[in-house]
Parts: sequence; structure tokens; C-alpha cells
Amino acid sequence: MNNPFLKQKDSKNFPLGFILVVPFVLQIFSAVGLVWYLSFQNGEKAVNDLAGQLMKETSKTVDQHLNNYLQVPHQINEINASVVKQGHLDLKDFQGTGSYLWKQAQVYKNISWIGYVLPTGELVGAGRWLKGQDLVIDNIFANGKNDTYATDNQGNRTKLVYTTQYNVLSDEWYVETLKARKPIWSRITPTEAFDGYIAATASYPIYDEHHRLIATLGIDFQLSNISYFLDKLNVSPHGKIFIIQRNGLLIANSSLQPNFQVVNGEIKRLSATQINDPVIQATANYLQKKIDNFSAIKKTQDFNFQFKGERHCIHVTPWQDKFGLDWLVIVVLPESDFMAQINANNRTTILLCFLALGMAILVGIYTSQWISKPILRLSEASEAMASGDLEQKMQVSIVKEINILGKSFNIMTAQLSSAFINIEKNNAELENRIAERTAELKNALDELKQTQSQLIQSEKMSSLGQMIAGIAHEINNPVNFIFGNLDYTEEYTNFLLDLVQLYQQNYPNPSAEIHQKIKDIELDFLSLDLRKILISMKIGAERIREIVISLRTFSRLDESEIKEVDIHQSIDSTLMILQHRLKEQPNRTEIEIIKKYSDLPLVECYASELNQVFMNIFVNAIDALEESEYKHSSQEYKNYPSNITVRTEIDNKGDSSISSIVIRIADNGLGIREEIRSRLFDPFFTTKPVGKGTGLGLSISYQIVVERHKGKLECHSTLGEGTEFVISIPQQLS
Repeated sequence: MNNPFLKQKDSKNFPLGFILVVPFVLQIFSAVGLVWYLSFQNGEKAVNDLAGQLMKETSKTVDQHLNNYLQVPHQINEINASVVKQGHLDLKDFQGTGSYLWKQAQVYKNISWIGYVLPTGELVGAGRWLKGQDLVIDNIFANGKNDTYATDNQGNRTKLVYTTQYNVLSDEWYVETLKARKPIWSRITPTEAFDGYIAATASYPIYDEHHRLIATLGIDFQLSNISYFLDKLNVSPHGKIFIIQRNGLLIANSSLQPNFQVVNGEIKRLSATQINDPVIQATANYLQKKIDNFSAIKKTQDFNFQFKGERHCIHVTPWQDKFGLDWLVIVVLPESDFMAQINANNRTTILLCFLALGMAILVGIYTSQWISKPILRLSEASEAMASGDLEQKMQVSIVKEINILGKSFNIMTAQLSSAFINIEKNNAELENRIAERTAELKNALDELKQTQSQLIQSEKMSSLGQMIAGIAHEINNPVNFIFGNLDYTEEYTNFLLDLVQLYQQNYPNPSAEIHQKIKDIELDFLSLDLRKILISMKIGAERIREIVISLRTFSRLDESEIKEVDIHQSIDSTLMILQHRLKEQPNRTEIEIIKKYSDLPLVECYASELNQVFMNIFVNAIDALEESEYKHSSQEYKNYPSNITVRTEIDNKGDSSISSIVIRIADNGLGIREEIRSRLFDPFFTTKPVGKGTGLGLSISYQIVVERHKGKLECHSTLGEGTEFVISIPQQLS
């Protein structure tokens, strides 16, 4: 048949290969530029992200080390204060207490001085403040006479080194401690002993029940090890870490540069702007100009500055403890430590892009020729299939191949339109079916996720119980052995000491050799100290036994699944495990537990699962009290301290013949809003930040109480007054 479209002139048409290659090449050039730009941008972003993350992690590591390292002297003071209050250490016995303090200084190598001051001005101490002496003992008498003695390797005074006059009652650390009337860090001072170091004084005043001063404990604790720790962190090849006080004076630095200098024979501490390290000095000068007053820094801050033509990143983190220290931890990293590899990667990326560009052009030329021939054949085949209906026309294109293809597809358009209508109907029906099926799958997936989370939680609690039971079993055997033999040891020791006393009474004039031996071993001190040691060992063993019993009670792995248990014992074991969270923390006061137990019978229950319920509710109460204390002033919490009240009772008011046991756990926190309280037991519902909770604790607790024990779990809360969880379970499950 004759087709008028085939008779059109082709003189203005371009070959298909040319049309395909030109845009393709332009796109490749654009892609190369875009890749280079994105590579450069991503490299800079990666540097910032990596430097920021590294500085944050480094600051966290330093904070943790400071918390652990600087709590040691206060723990020692607390132990010594407890020994004094219990009457196990006579502060008037200067000989005995000097030996006792010498032994503590021997154990803790970072102690440069440890001692105590009586209100009369008398002082006893031990430490390492003289060159050439490992440890010495210091005595100050009421008249201000200060005697310092060298010691042998057993802590015995060997000779008097020197005598001076010293009024300790007017010393800075003693005056500040009495003013504070609580444990504090009283001062930070440099000294030239052992080629110089900086020490902080941890002070602890001891008062009797009438608030009269008994003594003031003190420990000079060396801070030089902090610099060694910072040096070992090795943040980056040229990165620096240093710690300063709010007044700018150095505490420690990763360069191990001295934090002090000797001027006219006097030791003076250096500020960060005076240290012999260019990076730390430049960083301190920049921060001093930028901030002006270091005391204004209340939260973590980041800065950037140029030093020697290079950008440096600064991360400043405040660090404080409950005894009065207020420092700044500063991490500074040069950008060059991270950019070298990224620049090399950028150059490699650009080279590969240009290589890809050349290959793509060759492939494009070949492809354009390869595509044009099949299209021409398809056009000819479509024209042969046409029946002559040419009403649907395609506009003329500059590409002759497209014109030929368009003539064929104009004929096919009408034939395909009806097919498209049918396809659209089928698609609509299929989409409806897919939507219904998707909703069913979503519901099934939600149920599966909840079941999976519950199984994981159950497995975690089972593994925790097995681990606790194993630890308790392994600890219990040696502790029982030690505890069981302490009474015999104490009895035999008393027999031996009584025998020695009888010998002294009946043979008052021993031989010279025996007399010398009694003097060498300090028999009187040994007799008194040995009994004290046995008492301390017995108290420690009893404490370990209590902890082991609580762990075994909480795990319940040695009991059957359903068993009659003492509810009070289960509650007490859970509180014992959570004791570390109830104690005073750096950011809050101690949480008091108020127990109002009724006389309860044994309860038939799933013991380990019920312990899990107690654990979840107590943890939520502690979290609520911590949030409450954070939002109130310290004065408000002195008037209304944090507490958790645990009340148990028997409920005989129900219709059932079986009595119910009711456990009420209430805190005096901020309370819970009604819209949150109504959803507390929903799976995966939580108001805690990401990583702090899954939202399954109370949901699982609800299932344990209601489904497993046929009981009730309710929550009552009043804003501003607190929250109470009420657990009600039958005394018998069967």
C-alpha cells in the first residue's frame, strides 16, 4: 500500500547515533564533576564527624578515669572514719596509729601524705615527702613541735630525721574542712619531693553524736598519674588533652610537660597559657579570648581555630565531683591528622572518574550504532503489520529513525488503548487485594515483634538468673569455709594470747632473747591489732554471706517453678541487688527505703517471675526519683528527701475464699500525667530516651501478675506527689 509518510524528505534529519552520543558525553562530564564535589564534601563532613566523635569518646574516657581515680582517697577516709567511730582505732595511741597509717601509705602508692589532726592540734601522719626516703612518719604535738621519723620496711620508727614548729590548726586544708563540716577537696598544692608533683588534699571531719569534732582526716593524693593516663590515650598523632581548673591553672596534660616551675626557690603552678607545649598554649590563649571566664562554661562546647595555618578542633567538657572539684577537660585535634588519607582518596576518585569517562565515550559510540539498527528493523516490522489506519500521527522529529518508528506506533496506539483500559481495571482490583493483604501482614508482624521481644526478655532474665545462681554458689563455698573457721581462729588466738599473758605473769623476768623478741614484734600492739583484724574479717564475711543469700533468693533457680515463698524475702533480695542505685550519687542524694511490712503467710507463686516484676517497678521508681531531683533545687530535697515506701498487707475483702496478698510500692517523685499513666502497660510504650528502655518492662510485669498469677497490677499517680504501683495476687494459685 502507498503510505504518504514514507515520501517525506530526510535532508534535515540527524543520525540516531549522533543524537545519542552527545547527551551521553555531557552527562558523563557532569557526573565526573558531581562525583568530585561530593567526594570533597563528604571528606570534609567525615573529618568533622570523626573528630567530633573521637573527642566525645575521649572526654567520656577521661571523665570515667577521673571518677574512678579521685574517689580512692575519699573511700580510704570513709573507711578510717568508720574504724574510728566503731572504736577499733585509738587516736591517742600515736605509736599504733602511725604504724596503721604507714601501712595504708605503703599499699596506695599515689598517697604522698595520710594522717589526722585532733582538735588539740596534735597530728599523726605517714607518707613520702622526703627525697631519699620511701616512707616517713610525722608527729606533731600540742605545743606545735613537729617530729619526722624515718622507718624500716615494717613501718617501725628508726631515727628522728628533723624537728620543726608547725601550727596545723591554721593550715588552709584544716580550716577549709572545719568550715565545710563535710568531706571535701580542700586544696591543690605543688611540692618538690620526688622531683616535684601536684597533690590534692582529700579531707574528712569526724563528729560524735553530739556534733563535737573528734578528729580531721586528710590525704594528699598525687595528680601526676592523670597526665600519664592522658599520654597513653594517644588520641591522634598530634592531638592533645589537658585538664585545667576554672581559674586556668593546669591539673594534667598529655604532653607530660611540667605543670609547675621553680621561681627563686619557690614552686609555682602554671596556667595552660604558660605550659611549654605550643598546641596547648595556643588552645588556652584562644579559649581565654573566646570565653574570657572559664567559670561560664556549664556544658560541653566545641570550637575551631587556626594555628600555624591549620584548622584545629576543640572539645571542652566540664567535670565535677561531689567533693568540690570543678575542672575542664579539653581535647584539641588538628584537622591534618585526618585529611591526608581523604585527600589521597579524592585524587584516586577523580582519576578513576576520568578513566570511566573515556571508556564510557567509547561504549556510547558503539552502543549508539548498535541501537539504531534494531530500531530500524522494528520500524520496518511495525509498518508491515499496519493495516493502513493512519489517523493517529506522531510529530515530525529531527531524527529520521524516530520518524519511521513513530509511523508504526501511531497505527498501534488505537489497538493498545483498549488493552490499557482492561489492565487499569485489573490493576485497581489487584491494588485493593494487596492493601488488604498488607494490613493482615502488618498485624501479624506486630504480634510477632511483641512475642519475639518477650521471648528475648525471658531468655535474658533466665540467663541472668543462671549467672547469679552460679556466682552465688561459687562464692558461698569459700565464704562459708572462711566464716566457719573465724570463730575457731578467734578462740584459738584468745587461748594463745591468754597463755602469753600467763607466761608474763608467772615469769616476769624473761631471758634477754625473749625480751628482745617481744620488743621486735611489738607484742602489746600485736595482741590488740590481731583482735581488731579478726573482728574486721568476721564483719566482712558476714556482709558477703548476706549478699550471696540475696543473689540466690533473687535467682530462684534451685527451686521448683511454683513454690511457696516469703514475699518479704523476695523484695529484700531485689533491693539488695539494686543497692548501688539507691546510694548517694554525684548528681543526687541517697534514696531512702521505707518498709511497712505486715505479717504475711507464705505465698504460692512463680518466684523468679515475681522477682522480675519487683525489679522492673523498683527501677522505674528510681528513674522517676532521679528525674524529680534533677528538676528541683537542693533545698527542696533537704526538706523532702527522695524515698520509696514498700507496704504489704492481706486482703480478705474479696468474694473468693482465698486471701489476696497486696504489695504497694510508692515513690514521692513528680508523678505521671494521666495520658501517660493510661498507656503504661502497653507493649513498647516508653517515655525514656532511645537506649534507656524498650517499653516492655511494665508490659511483661502486667502479664506475669495478671495472666500467670491471676492477680491485678494497678498504677495510681498524682502530679507533684508521686506514683504508687499496687500488686495483688492470690495466696494460692491452685
